[in-house]
Amino acid sequence: MQRCRFDFRAFRWVQTMVFAIEEINSNSSLLPGVTLGYRILDSCDHVHTSLRSMLFLVNGTFSQAKANADDSAKCLSNAPVPAVIGLASSSPTRAVAQTLGPFGIPLISYFATCTCLTDKKEYPSFLRTVPSDVFQVQGLVQLVSHFGWRWVGTVGTDDDYSHYGIQAFTEQLERLGGCIAFHHTIPKAPSQAQIHAILNSLESSTAQVIIAFATEGQLLELLVEAAHRNLTSRQWVASEAWVTAKLLTIPELHPVLAGTVGFAFRGITIPGLAEFLLRVRPSPRPESVFTNMFWEELFGCKLGYKDGGDSELSSLCTGSEDLMETENSYTDVSRVRISYNVYKAVYAIAHALHQLLQCGSKEQGSDHICKTVSKFSPWQLLHYLKKVHFTNQFNEKVYFDNNGEPVPLYDIINWQKNDRGRIQFQMVGTYDGSARHGQQLKIDEGLIQWAGGHTEVSLCLNGKQL
Repeated sequence: MQRCRFDFRAFRWVQTMVFAIEEINSNSSLLPGVTLGYRILDSCDHVHTSLRSMLFLVNGTFSQAKANADDSAKCLSNAPVPAVIGLASSSPTRAVAQTLGPFGIPLISYFATCTCLTDKKEYPSFLRTVPSDVFQVQGLVQLVSHFGWRWVGTVGTDDDYSHYGIQAFTEQLERLGGCIAFHHTIPKAPSQAQIHAILNSLESSTAQVIIAFATEGQLLELLVEAAHRNLTSRQWVASEAWVTAKLLTIPELHPVLAGTVGFAFRGITIPGLAEFLLRVRPSPRPESVFTNMFWEELFGCKLGYKDGGDSELSSLCTGSEDLMETENSYTDVSRVRISYNVYKAVYAIAHALHQLLQCGSKEQGSDHICKTVSKFSPWQLLHYLKKVHFTNQFNEKVYFDNNGEPVPLYDIINWQKNDRGRIQFQMVGTYDGSARHGQQLKIDEGLIQWAGGHTEVSLCLNGKQL
């Protein structure tokens, strides 16, 4: 069994899914008479673990007996799981999407952005509520061009997300006359020698702007070492994978990352979500395993349950510790982004089911109860998912294009230190990939706080710095 590092932000995504499901189940106008259920499994952000979890889901081997125990609960799907929401990373998502595709089981990702996933022949049942990197790359190229940054370096990680993103960025920037001073890939388990070699290159390069296509966990070690070296004169440009990552806002990294700019998914405040997250409590029930892990990790104690977590933790949890006294990526929901993508994925499935089950149609009479006399197959749900089109409570149109892609909307974020000495994510612009050329990128330069208090402009001609 692979040991996973517990991710508070990912746990918030999971709880947002539960919140959305409970919200729909209490909504008399959406899926009346139908109750949505769910199962949650961990991928550990690993291809093999993702495939194993997916097979458990679609084969019905996880908690099937428990699911069938309640005779009053009539399951409307022929398959154990008619749709899957996930995954976060592109490489595991590709593996799962390839496996589910031939069976027509919908897979909706909230965070896998790789352009490689747009191939409908290879991934026929894949959709996503997060824009493809093709739009983010276009926006990043426009951003660096807007500020005259033509001599830049790139840093990535050893995965599909990074490989495809940096390749596309490099090609587009060079077509506009820009130059790549260096590119480095951070290995999945880098040695100290490899970290030092990358930083030696960054220090010796005359390029002052670094575009990083990577996840926060894989960047952390490199950035900590950069702080130790006092490598603070670089302007970092963040991809959406880490631009709002609380993990990297620790005081140690402020001299390195203050002034960072980058692209983030559209942010929203979801009414009721904050209160819902704070109501989470540990329990000895088997379905609370992730909540219990979260609780032990957050409060540094051990629950006295049989399946408790880290046995090395000495103090016992009471179970009544106060979440309101904590401040971390789980409780920070002032403007959620990836969680909002999860929220939209749940509602997209609900609206597709609403159409599939003919809820509220004239044939069902005045009570508007959904048609539940016969079971449906996942491919039927996929058909309606591809056609789903609704406006949510935030006045955003939710639908998928022919490639299963959403409307490409981004916020442009700047890392700024506030009066309390903490990093805050300041929105300084927007990018709309569906707008006409020349009207896509909008930036309020007066709001930006730059690294070192100024912009670093690097130019090149014929591959040589000017």
